[in-house]
Amino acid sequence: MTANISNVVAEESVDQRVERLLAKMTLEEKIGQMRQKNAGYGHPPDYLGDDLRAGKIGSILNLVNVETVNELQRISVEESRLGIPLLVGRDVIHGFKTILPIPLGQAATWNPELVEEGARLAATEAASHGINWTFAPMVDVTRDPRWGRIAESPGEDAFLTSAMAVAMVHGFQGDDLAASDTIAACAKHFAGYGAAESGRDYATTNIPENELRNVYLPPFKAAVDAGVATIMASFSDLNGVPATGNSFLMQQVLRDEWGFEGLVVSDWDSISQLSVHGLTAGDRGSAYEAATAGIDMEMAGVAYDHLQELVEDGRISVDAIDTSVRNILRAKFRLGLFDSPYVNPDDFPAIANENALRVSRQAALESLVLLQNNNAALPLQKEKLKSIAVIGPLADAPYEQLGTWVFDGDKSFSITGLKGVQDAIGKNAKIHYVRAMETSRSREGVKYKDALDAARKSDAVVMFLGEESILSGEAHSRADINLPGAQAELVREVKKAGKPVIAVILAGRPLTLANIIDDVDAILFAWHPGTMGGTAIADVLFGLESPSGRLPVSFPRMVGQIPTYYSQKNTGKPPSPETTVHIDDIDPFAPQTSFGMTAFHLDAGYKPMWEFGFGLSYTSFDYSDIQTSTKELRAGETMTISANLQNTGNVAATETAQLYVRDLVGNVTRPVRELKGFKRVRLEPGEKTRVEFQLNTADLAFFGRDNTLISEPGDFHVWIGGSSEAELTAAFRVVE
Repeated sequence: MTANISNVVAEESVDQRVERLLAKMTLEEKIGQMRQKNAGYGHPPDYLGDDLRAGKIGSILNLVNVETVNELQRISVEESRLGIPLLVGRDVIHGFKTILPIPLGQAATWNPELVEEGARLAATEAASHGINWTFAPMVDVTRDPRWGRIAESPGEDAFLTSAMAVAMVHGFQGDDLAASDTIAACAKHFAGYGAAESGRDYATTNIPENELRNVYLPPFKAAVDAGVATIMASFSDLNGVPATGNSFLMQQVLRDEWGFEGLVVSDWDSISQLSVHGLTAGDRGSAYEAATAGIDMEMAGVAYDHLQELVEDGRISVDAIDTSVRNILRAKFRLGLFDSPYVNPDDFPAIANENALRVSRQAALESLVLLQNNNAALPLQKEKLKSIAVIGPLADAPYEQLGTWVFDGDKSFSITGLKGVQDAIGKNAKIHYVRAMETSRSREGVKYKDALDAARKSDAVVMFLGEESILSGEAHSRADINLPGAQAELVREVKKAGKPVIAVILAGRPLTLANIIDDVDAILFAWHPGTMGGTAIADVLFGLESPSGRLPVSFPRMVGQIPTYYSQKNTGKPPSPETTVHIDDIDPFAPQTSFGMTAFHLDAGYKPMWEFGFGLSYTSFDYSDIQTSTKELRAGETMTISANLQNTGNVAATETAQLYVRDLVGNVTRPVRELKGFKRVRLEPGEKTRVEFQLNTADLAFFGRDNTLISEPGDFHVWIGGSSEAELTAAFRVVE
């Protein structure tokens, strides 16, 4: 199903070559193709060469020295009986040497074209080091910011996540998967991993099939339709059956319903972990469950060492083994490895070249989300500044700004926030820099006095706060997502200087910022912005660009609100401003039924701090005159929904116009809103344009009570605006 081999003859040629090779293979050689081994992080183990010669390994991972990769390929191709080349895997998640914002930050750009360009850059740099397979994109819909791996996710919405999935697949794989500068993409983690209980990594996931199909599976389907070469199984269990042994996912959905013909790989050692889950009694049983479910290749484990005996005992058929090996060989042929197994680094552009840094800077720039800007504290007028204080543990942290999953990221290329400010203002103003805290988690030795003194000597204060990269990512979940350490106390101390305080937040997840929101004038959320983050941040701080990032995930007021995703169900007693009473406003001895009786928290209300799609600008935008091209839409038809959009401020800026739809009555209860379209629009001051969206009845389809895809007649509402709380609305009806 990959889109990269468009010529039918070429496709047939691949299948013919696969069958010819498969017919020559012994059972041991076939099983060898199903093993992926850790190559030792640059120090391949001694046994590796012998196993390659014997045809016992089909793939290696975590080796990025191109000379060593070429040597291992040479052994596989020239010294093994059949000369089958290796798949060489690596986690190239958001850049290789040149790092882009974390995927959650890239999703905040709402710019799939830019995300694709970033993945193209990452693929080129990785390919120059011998890598031909990345374990990205992660396309798990994620609605709990406590989960550390939300950093790798495009966020809470299936539509936006699907758009980012397609962009990254196209970027990694290019137009021709056999080209020297492309690598195979891997959509992960199939499926439901982002719904881990309590945001604890590896925890169980309980997702009704209807929700699974309507929310969590669509991004994977989008990746498959985009031609993704490989899929990785989720580590977690889904409704009692770990994904690694889940034939419903791997066979019924992925193969039978979607027709996926690519390679399915396990997560790291996840086959052996089936016994830890309690699904099996040991590796032999785990190998059986995984192989019969449809896991073609085992990553970094030993369970598949039992496959030969399972075949000999008649528990697994040779046909089942052949099916997996076909998928593996097909991937290798499509990558062109049989024709060009070696990599010449001289054929590639230099690492971190001018174009690479441009892409990194632009991605960081468009990811920045302005959450608060009281009294137009931003942009700073550098011509009026005589001095500026730069304070905080993340102001000059070249590694931390790169974020999680950057095994190969080179911090020597990083432009930090401090350096960005220095470059922006030059000699026009004096900078008073105080780190104040050793790490973002520090509580002891905080230099409150130095920070306050610096603030008092300055015209404005920029504080770089947030969380280090180690606090997000795999296995790094947090129960408390406030600013860690003594950062809130540091903010309160600096506020005493009476100067404008700008908080730049670097983090791998949404944070609860209620404890600083009243003590700062502006909040610029920068995620972990990557190599050129400091330059991009300075561009926005000093008004070279207006911030254009929009939230791909809602920000809660407090942890107890989670989940706060926008597309919730209406429920039987939906909350509203009129029915919501804060805990501090309840009259003494009020009777139980005296107010509310709707779904909200007494101490937090029902809305997040900042909703999905939100983001401020240095200008203002006005939406008006929403129109639908028809009031009635028949099956298979497409309608146009449009509205006027005007820049009503004094600054040229980019707005992200968003289209939301609500199905008022359904076969199953439907979300209060669903994103169905978005467009980035650049407008000069005073400029007006008309934004248009196309909506087909297929876009309104959903999985109903019997978990089949249906499109029903009925009434719909639509909104166009600048966030998931857009107010400009119209209505239409789908008719038989």
